[in-house]
Amino acid sequence: MSTTVVVPRSYEPKLNLLQTERAIKAVKDYFEGALADALQLTRVSAPILLKNGTGINDNLNGIERIVSFDAPAVADAQLEVVQSLAKWKRMALARYGIPVGEGLYTDMNAIRRDEALDNLHSLYVDQWDWEKVIAYENRTLNTLKSEVLNIYAAVRQTEAYLCSRFPQLSPILPEKIQFITTQELETLYPELSPKERENVIAKQYGAVFVMQIGGLLRSGEKHDGRSPDYDDWQLNGDIVLWYPVLERAFEISSMGIRVDKKSLLDQLAESGEEARQSLEFHQAILSGKLPYTIGGGIGQSRLCMFLLRKAHIGEVQASVWNDEVIFACENGNIPLL
Repeated sequence: MSTTVVVPRSYEPKLNLLQTERAIKAVKDYFEGALADALQLTRVSAPILLKNGTGINDNLNGIERIVSFDAPAVADAQLEVVQSLAKWKRMALARYGIPVGEGLYTDMNAIRRDEALDNLHSLYVDQWDWEKVIAYENRTLNTLKSEVLNIYAAVRQTEAYLCSRFPQLSPILPEKIQFITTQELETLYPELSPKERENVIAKQYGAVFVMQIGGLLRSGEKHDGRSPDYDDWQLNGDIVLWYPVLERAFEISSMGIRVDKKSLLDQLAESGEEARQSLEFHQAILSGKLPYTIGGGIGQSRLCMFLLRKAHIGEVQASVWNDEVIFACENGNIPLL
């Protein structure tokens, strides 16, 4: 597994270790409240372990190995550490009986054992996972864009609050976020890779929502992988910001309107995953037992890293790193927690 650490030239952290810890708490406390107010969400408790064989655990791009183990106290099943709660949240909305227009959010903690380590990626993942009930007729692009605007406004409010608390920091986010589809990006920059396209468009606008991720583009390639059974690939996307510290695009959130019966069947067929139809989660969708929803995840460490202008995610979370990462950070004046 490759490791890549980019060290900005003459990097100097704007906050020392103690200030960093205080700023992390300030970001999390403020943004959590702003997000809940903006989207009408209630905080709920969430699992870190799930039983396998139900289809509830997120399989991400379908190639990542899930951390699993057996436990004598639960002898009837293999247990899995969550990778995300994309499917669990939708089932939780039904259990809680949350009405249309309201939703839930939770602290999601996960382990992704196959993650390649770099400035933005760790084996440990922490997110605000959120999910909201919508009416069937609101499974539209306008609904998706409206919630993106709400989330982006909460991010900008948090940036302003943090800069008022810590004068070493200055706001950099633009007033507005732009919208573009992956096909529009490919058409504009056919010679570039998907990640290079995101770099160009993020630098141009400062903040952009890249839409329609998961399906094949006209070139026959995908912009990026997406599991076929939670987002509708025509109604999803990523919030991507331009990050001058690393001079690159910086994704802070993946979100979308969730699959209905038709989009689930279509995407399973396109992915060659029709066998999943028999799983508990998929049967609940096909039989109409789950509400129509929109949801996503917002990286807690990612947001803290961006707002605190850090060069490495290890400056805002305590994780495990290999010797290559540790050496590069020590020599680049990047203090890992």
